[in-house]
Amino acid sequence: MRLFHFALAFLVISASFAQQQAYPDDYFRAPLDIPLLTSGTFGELRGSHFHAGTDLKTQQREGLKAYAAADGYISAIKISPWGYGKVLYITHPNGYTTVYAHLKKFNTVIEAYVKKQQYEKESFSIEISPDASELPVKKGDVIAYTGNTGSSGGPHLHFEIRDTETEKPINPFFFGLKVKDTQAPVIQGLYAYSLSDSTRVNQSQHPLPIRFSRQPDGTLLADGITAFGDIGFGIRTYDRQDLSYNKNGAYSVQLSVNGNARLSYDFRTFSFAETRYIKTMIDYSHYVRQRQIVQKCFIDTGNRLSIYGRQHQNGIIHIEEGSQYNVLIEVSDFEGNSSTLQIPVSGKKEDIRQPVKKEITPYHLRKNRDNIYTIGKNTVFFPANSSYGDLYLDLEDLGNGSCRVHHPEIPLHDNYTLTMDVSEYPEGERKQLFIAHTDSRGRPAYRKTYKRGNSFSTHTRDLGVFSIVKDSTPPRVTPVNFKNKQWLSNYHSLKIKITDDLSGIDTYRATINGKWILMEYEPKQNMLTYDFEDMSFDESKQQLEVVVTDNVGNSTTFNATFYRAKKTKNPGARP
Repeated sequence: MRLFHFALAFLVISASFAQQQAYPDDYFRAPLDIPLLTSGTFGELRGSHFHAGTDLKTQQREGLKAYAAADGYISAIKISPWGYGKVLYITHPNGYTTVYAHLKKFNTVIEAYVKKQQYEKESFSIEISPDASELPVKKGDVIAYTGNTGSSGGPHLHFEIRDTETEKPINPFFFGLKVKDTQAPVIQGLYAYSLSDSTRVNQSQHPLPIRFSRQPDGTLLADGITAFGDIGFGIRTYDRQDLSYNKNGAYSVQLSVNGNARLSYDFRTFSFAETRYIKTMIDYSHYVRQRQIVQKCFIDTGNRLSIYGRQHQNGIIHIEEGSQYNVLIEVSDFEGNSSTLQIPVSGKKEDIRQPVKKEITPYHLRKNRDNIYTIGKNTVFFPANSSYGDLYLDLEDLGNGSCRVHHPEIPLHDNYTLTMDVSEYPEGERKQLFIAHTDSRGRPAYRKTYKRGNSFSTHTRDLGVFSIVKDSTPPRVTPVNFKNKQWLSNYHSLKIKITDDLSGIDTYRATINGKWILMEYEPKQNMLTYDFEDMSFDESKQQLEVVVTDNVGNSTTFNATFYRAKKTKNPGARP
């Protein structure tokens, strides 16, 4: 018996080790039955997060069949107007879970299962965790149809493979997902960074774009630079697969100096818990100002990402007077196609003509402790470790219910709390007030506002200008495909457009003859849609009511009468 337990433990450990070292490349089938083209790759840098899957094109249309990649069971179903939209999770017996997101609808069985619970909970947005025996699937089963739901920018299927135990996403290409790719990644831009107070690059301490040109052998050669002290480099790069024009993310980056490896990272896997550290991996300031992603080839302050492999001195290069350095950056895709950029560096302690002036203010934020400050009658509280490092804050009372909390190009890791005084506003108006953050276009953007007496608070990771804003205009509700007192016997759905001009839509509720109905919300189109298959009618005259409320409580009630021929109740129709 003891020998049996030892053998069993050995097999479990061996299986776990094997899973870490190699992935089964013939276990999963493709989730689509069309030639696979990608519009997004695993690990792709998205500004505020890493892309957790592979985006597969669906020929610019919705409604393609999505197939179960292997035997298993539906372990989670989520529906939201945001994020992944309509998404299915299938748990497989080999220790992995596949994810299918931005779906238009599920297959008949799953659709009925979900709608039953939506009607019971009277909610479009829902999260369900079925038991393993409830919704089993076989490899190749049609589980859903592709769509464009949630925060999707166009029709496609977002496909993931995760380790079931750790929930860490893994690059689907390791599992045999094949996309033709013979093109090397493209390096668009090169930037040099001074990383200490005494460092300079080309007599400057500011981030500098460095020119480069293509050589006869296909490699890239940068203009020679002079430098002194600790420096680092960053690149703008993208990769294209064959037959697809999308600029996707590259798989790996390696940095070497004089033939010695200094830093490498790749996108084999990562943890959702660490994805926010992308703000330290990219030049966040450049991203906010230019909407371009520069990925650093060094590990900056506060960076705790696990994607790095071999590293020496965090990829930071110490340049000494009179020495010569040959820096090489190699960018590769999953298939091994690569581009290399050579950067000649001469160590020279020249005068600094463009110094970085560090602004010292009375508000010195210390990363490892709580920090609280007063801005006029307002207060701001930064918990310990909400920032990536120590910094001096620019805090200013701007008057007229506005204040500045530093600058938006500085990243934060966790929320801080801004509390604003509203004692100057009449109590009767406060219900319609909220805290707004000025977005990149200068528009007020609603922030969830907690109200208590004379104090309004919000929790946010955004920096910049905040204001107290009044919203007294209720949402607008407009019928799209019908008119009041119209016969709708041949209609498959009701469509209603809902919009709000300032604080945004908070809730909506729709009923027919007093009974709650499921209206699917598509915020990209500001559309509510009701499927007539959900209900049968005993009478021809129907009374529709839709109540829409914005984020400060302004409400609009829309009423309409329509007529529909009586119909025998369908099996499975909603009560």
